[in-house]
Order: sequence, then structure tokens, then C-alpha cells
Amino acid sequence: MTGWGHYVPDRIVTNDELARYMDTSDDWIQSRSGIRERRFAEEGETTATMSVESGRRALERAGCSPDDVDLLLVASSSPDYITPPVSSQVQAGLGMPQVGAMQLTVGCTGFVYALVTAEQFIRTGGCETILVVGTELISRWLSWEERSTAVLFGDGSGAVVVEAAEEPCGIRGSVLGSDGDGAEHIIMPAGGVAKPTTHERIEAGENTLQMNGREVFKFATQVMGRSLGEALQKTNLTTDDIDLFVPHQANARIIKYAAEAYDLPEEKVVMNVDRYGNTSAASVPLALSEALDEGRAQPGDTLALVAFGAGLTWAAAIVDLAETLPALDAVSAPGASKTAVEL
Repeated sequence: MTGWGHYVPDRIVTNDELARYMDTSDDWIQSRSGIRERRFAEEGETTATMSVESGRRALERAGCSPDDVDLLLVASSSPDYITPPVSSQVQAGLGMPQVGAMQLTVGCTGFVYALVTAEQFIRTGGCETILVVGTELISRWLSWEERSTAVLFGDGSGAVVVEAAEEPCGIRGSVLGSDGDGAEHIIMPAGGVAKPTTHERIEAGENTLQMNGREVFKFATQVMGRSLGEALQKTNLTTDDIDLFVPHQANARIIKYAAEAYDLPEEKVVMNVDRYGNTSAASVPLALSEALDEGRAQPGDTLALVAFGAGLTWAAAIVDLAETLPALDAVSAPGASKTAVEL
């Protein structure tokens, strides 16, 4: 990764605001999830427009032009349309050449899946420069009658530029997994070919996101630590070698549970769920981008990216940062010469 960027909508929605029209409270939400507020997209904002903005910022940070990109990967489970894929809209919005553009729909795990996919394209020599984006606009799929689900999600986008490098860096090891027996635990029942949208299904709320919170929490607390352990085993590393843990931001209790299981101190754990809620596939890249902007991730660091989500799916990647990173105050304009940076 040679560049990074993120975008969140301007509209901040606090717990107190939700409590005005829903049977909930700030204390109730914070005690169960750690969330204080989240961002909701404004009218006119879409998954495509947010992806374009975070992608543009990542390209600028890398000193890349859209013409430099060989492949575009967009992880999202909330595309603007069922078809065309949102990746093609993002490609057009960024003014990229007519290279491959692909949408990956793997729920909250999507970005880590996309990052591992990009690494494989580069490692096999198929591509040299790939833009990887994770974006979700979940707020328009929520039922305000389901407080246990509606209070958890927010909108946002994060992106990284991945390039071939001679320096040993990048993904050292990864784990991808899925257990389709739990697919019904995070689902939007209507809108696909199994249950096409009808007036009756809309009236029944089947066109909104539904989640079995108890089962998802149980799954998450088991799989977060397990997938991290498997990825570490592949790399012959231990948690002592991890400089920063960047988990999916679904729930503060789940993150703390996983960190405690591996004796990761608070200063090594990235957590922004309190400000953004669960942004699904945008969660990991948004947290990663903020950590890099804030200097919490330093040149030469080893990061652990871990996510879980609908499917049920999970993913973990151990990532070595390069010994050089771009100056935080020196974002290049698209088309400028590349900085000496690999991540």
C-alpha cells in the first residue's frame, strides 16, 4: 500500500437524536456497543460518490494518477444498484482507464478480502498498481423499528493504493473463511431473486437489514481471536510482534474481548467505533487510514487487520509497513511524481 484516504459524511447522528424517535437512550447504546455517534449520508451522496472521494484521497497520497491504476476493487454490500456493479461507477467517477473494475460483496469482511485479492494480483505479476476501496451506505437499509440493529450502523468509505515493490513489505500472511450455515444471522431478506421486492415484503420490513445480535456476538468473539491466531501462525509471529491491531469496528466489547485474549494493550488497538459506528466494509480501511494520518502506524510497523461479517465470513491479514511513508502534510496532486513510499 502506497497511499490511503477516507471519507465520512458531514451529518453526525448522536445517540440522543436516535432516542427522539426510537425506544432507546445514549446509556443503552453505549453500554452495549460503545457507540456515541455515527455518520449518515446526505441526500445526493451514494456509495459511488463516497468511494470516489476516498479513492481520490488515497491516489493523491500515493502520488498516483488514475491512469496509473491497473485494477479497481470496491468492497461493498450496499451498492447503488443491484446492477451495474458500483465498481464501474467509481471507475468512471475517478476518470480511470478502461481496466478491470470489480465489486466484492463479502459484508463487513469485504475490505480485507479485497486487500488479499489485490496482493495476489500483484504477487503473480498480473498488476502493478491497484486501488482498493471499502464503502458502505447502510443507513438507507435500516428499520427504525429495530432498535437493536438500527443504532449500530453508519456510513463511510476508506481506500488504499497497493503497488508492486522491491522492498520486503505488504501482506506477510492471511486467513479467509466462511460458514454459510450462519447466513441467516445477518440478512436483508427481500430485494434479491429469492424474494423479489413486493408491496407485501416492504410492509413486512423484509427490505431492511436484519441481524440476530446474540448469534453474531457469539460468532464474533470466537472468530476474531481465532483468525488472528491462525494468521500469526502462518507468519511465525506472536502478538508481541504486532505494533497495531486494526479490527473491524462493530462493537467495542468485541474488540476489547479479542484484544484481551491476546494480551494486546490499549495503545496497540485502533478503535473509532464510538465516532462512526459499524461501517461494515468501510470499517477497517477507515480505521487504518485514521491510524496512519495520526501517526499511530509508523514506518516498519507490523499491523494485524481482522474482520468478520455477513456470510458468516471472517478474514485476517498480517501487514508489514515499509520503512518509508509519505509525509502527512505533503499530499501530492494526481499525476505528480511518486514519492518514495511503500506500505
